[in-house]
Amino acid sequence: MATTSSCSTPSINGSSPITRIAQDHLFSILLLLPLDSIFCFAMTCKKFRSLTYSDPFWESLCRRDWGQSSIDALRSFATDSNKQQQFPWKKLYQQIYQLDSVYCNRLLTTHPKGGDEELLLPRPRASHSLNFVSGCLVLFGGGCEGGKHLDDTWVAYVGNDFKRILKWNKIESGIPSGRFGHSCVVIGDCLVLFGGINDHGARQNDTWVGQVAVHDTFGITLSWRLLDVGSIAPPPRGAHAACSIDKRRMLIQGGIGLNGLRLGDTWVLELAENLHLGVWQEIVTHPSPPSRSGHTLTHVGGNQTILFGGRGLGYEVLNDVWLFNTSEGHWRWVQLLFDLQNIPQGLALPRVGHSANLIIGGRLLIHGGEDSYRHRKDDFWVLDIGLVTSIMQSGTPSNLERSKTKLWRRLKSKGDNPGGRSFHRACVDSSGRNFYIFGGMVDGLLQPAESSGLRFDGDLFLVELVIQC
Repeated sequence: MATTSSCSTPSINGSSPITRIAQDHLFSILLLLPLDSIFCFAMTCKKFRSLTYSDPFWESLCRRDWGQSSIDALRSFATDSNKQQQFPWKKLYQQIYQLDSVYCNRLLTTHPKGGDEELLLPRPRASHSLNFVSGCLVLFGGGCEGGKHLDDTWVAYVGNDFKRILKWNKIESGIPSGRFGHSCVVIGDCLVLFGGINDHGARQNDTWVGQVAVHDTFGITLSWRLLDVGSIAPPPRGAHAACSIDKRRMLIQGGIGLNGLRLGDTWVLELAENLHLGVWQEIVTHPSPPSRSGHTLTHVGGNQTILFGGRGLGYEVLNDVWLFNTSEGHWRWVQLLFDLQNIPQGLALPRVGHSANLIIGGRLLIHGGEDSYRHRKDDFWVLDIGLVTSIMQSGTPSNLERSKTKLWRRLKSKGDNPGGRSFHRACVDSSGRNFYIFGGMVDGLLQPAESSGLRFDGDLFLVELVIQC
């Protein structure tokens, strides 16, 4: 497309009608376009180039692509860091999409009352749950040394100030019962927990709702209650995958069922508005992901959810990617096909017991896990969700294979790397920039371990995306 020095292209009345559109209306039109089309528009003349390169426009673009909560959190970070008021939104947008590294911090913990009493901390564990809800980290259950399965709930207030020191508070409730390999997702300001495996190896299929509240007087409270789901529920299981897919629905897939059989079914829980009732529905589609356990499900926005990895029926460790789409009321699974050998360092991708979380910029951040030889991983990868969507919709085979080589990117890790671990848990705060990791199974060569050579970890890490605001 040829460029012009000004917006004076002749029309019937001597100028292009688009030049007479008010700037706020033009902003609204441009925000409906993909990024490539916006850049093409900017090439038409100097006036439009100036408009599309302005900070107010890029702030609007960041808000469109990342959401208001991420924008508010980034503004808060800039204020706390005494950054200049003129926030470089265009530069920030570019850095997020060219992200190549993360910085890791081992977080310190203090006694909730600030006294000299014996410090109580969550026991080292694996296959627990860790969620970020109402500005708090909530930790529940898991398996620990000696084959015991925990029933404790811990809460630490984080807020939006990116503190390096946290205060864990133990919530005395006694419910739900002790378990590991359960799932727990955030819906609104509540947690919804399903399934898991108890001390005796029995699989569960109960559903619980946890309500978190932060009070000036009472501090942090969390109350659990059993959800009434009627007579229909998924078969009992553990080591399945789950995520919330909108404000009142939870998706689960796969896991280990009765007699150790790996499952491949898909279920959706629809919650009533007050979260006091729920209805489970099995989703039967063809094709669908093969049976597996230790995989992840992550809602990536809109109608789309990504399934990745796990361990299959033949005990093989997987690296396949499936997209679950709920658009237009039709439920369907679609597999994203790609060749590991065409992805830089891609042969390291297959894994089970990893974490997968949506971060700012529409990327899926994968961390850790283990391969088919039980070698635990310490790497960080990002999957480009925008490119996944583009590939799924592409009708141009020549561009398709080239795009697939850019699907995955391995990130560099700086600071205090958490080290190789599997069956840990991770969550992301409201900014999408800060990523918390707790626990998991790690190598026990240098520290006391069980006879298997494994050790359960009890450290909490904060992983930040390296961007310069």
